[in-house]
Amino acid sequence: MSASIIATESLGHAYGDIVALHHLDLDVPEGRVGLVGANGAGKTTLIKILLGILTPTVGAASVFGKSVGDETLDIRGRVGYMPEDSCLPLAQTAADFTIYAAELAGIPPRDARQRASDVLTLVGLYEERFRYLGEYSTGMKQRAMLAQAIVHDPALVFLDEPTAGLDPEGREEMLDLIGRLGEFGINVLASSHVLTDIEQTCDWVVMLDGGRVLRSGPISGLTETGVVEVEVLGDPAAFERRLVEAGASVERHGRTLVVRLDGGDPFDAVRDALADSGTGMRRLDTRSTTLEDIFLEVPEAR
Repeated sequence: MSASIIATESLGHAYGDIVALHHLDLDVPEGRVGLVGANGAGKTTLIKILLGILTPTVGAASVFGKSVGDETLDIRGRVGYMPEDSCLPLAQTAADFTIYAAELAGIPPRDARQRASDVLTLVGLYEERFRYLGEYSTGMKQRAMLAQAIVHDPALVFLDEPTAGLDPEGREEMLDLIGRLGEFGINVLASSHVLTDIEQTCDWVVMLDGGRVLRSGPISGLTETGVVEVEVLGDPAAFERRLVEAGASVERHGRTLVVRLDGGDPFDAVRDALADSGTGMRRLDTRSTTLEDIFLEVPEAR
């Protein structure tokens, strides 16, 4: 099992009378993690607590086993942060800004220049590195903010709404960059209210709503339903009968059967029923759900 990069215990935070987080208990493993929820769900508040920018009202949190309250500087030395809102110095070039970010992280000036050049190449800004940031498009500014977040080679990078304001092409480019960070040994916590972005890039999801955890777990485990669809050749009656005898639940739609099997593997049941009934198969698919479907399944948690 992967080591934990983030853990919280009864973590809560309130802005006056407004409670943003309600006693979160999380244990998040290494990898690419999606933090999802609607605007106002508590995503940014959680990230700022993990960075030591906000002090939680109750509870505790740790990053790489280090206490957020007591070892904040140690944590900040190992993480990067791409905020949701643009905070770029518009009168600086991307090269100067990224070099400065590297030097702030303790990298010597000569090494900082080389590191900045490498990371601006990675995010697709090498040819534009000497342009002023104020001349950049929204997509280029997002990539510049990503560059400063990873220029010091952090063990974990926090990305707060990294695709906000991007057109479809820019969104796909950013998602591709996020997906590649794991190749460089960088763990990712990416927050978004766009669930399809998280499905495309992440392995684990933390789902927040109204400051509470709805779900936390591997995306594959959440979206797999254990249900298969089978389209057969000819009369499916004998095939269906064999499935029912094996304990499966079957919905029949013409020659397509939807098969569920509690406590067993539906693929094994389909294989055996096809062989026993002598039925030919045209198509076999796994039925899956989406993060949006999962989010809408739990209205009682809201």
